[in-house]
Amino acid sequence: MPSPPAWPIGFQTILVRAVLYVLFIGAIAQGAYLEALYLPNVRFSELGFTEFTQTLVLATCCAMLIYIRHILKVWPTVTLLLLAFVAASLVREQDHFLDTYVARHMWKILVALIIVPSLAWVIIHRRRFLEEFAHYSNTFAFGLFTAGVLTTYIFSRLYGRQDFWRAVLEESYSGTFKSVAEEVVELLGYSLILIATLELLLLALRIHKARNAAQ
Repeated sequence: MPSPPAWPIGFQTILVRAVLYVLFIGAIAQGAYLEALYLPNVRFSELGFTEFTQTLVLATCCAMLIYIRHILKVWPTVTLLLLAFVAASLVREQDHFLDTYVARHMWKILVALIIVPSLAWVIIHRRRFLEEFAHYSNTFAFGLFTAGVLTTYIFSRLYGRQDFWRAVLEESYSGTFKSVAEEVVELLGYSLILIATLELLLLALRIHKARNAAQ
């Protein structure tokens, strides 16, 4: 298993990436703002900008991880676990449509079909996983991915608690406030995961290039 390329990323490259990431985060915040202003019938619903963007972001992450694993063949065990997590999140975001148009709790079955075999594969190949993870855990992509997961699955749940918003808004409380708070923070977390996956893809391209040069 080759180590990641030793040469550093140039300052100009880092600066360009940072600017693009700032613009992207600003764009999703502006999108949520415009959704609130101009899409009163579907805002923050399953058909609104925020939910649709969550789906698009997760689908893009899945596509990038499939490319890293099957085309570039970089850290296949780690990327399988990441892909299973992101794909399960994508399915979970479709729970309303699956429950309504397929069958109740169908999304839970699909998530189990994704997670269980993937975990079993990682456990079987745990030595390879630990070797790959030793490299991945020391990357910027890992830090960002972890931040995205914590934002989406921990902070958004706590921040979107009904009791919290009832205490803040008192008699002005409406369930819309809770939904908006939770969904927008979720979108931020998914966006961090998207940036982390993109960073992993760029790193994987460097590793792939180094492999070809060494042959």
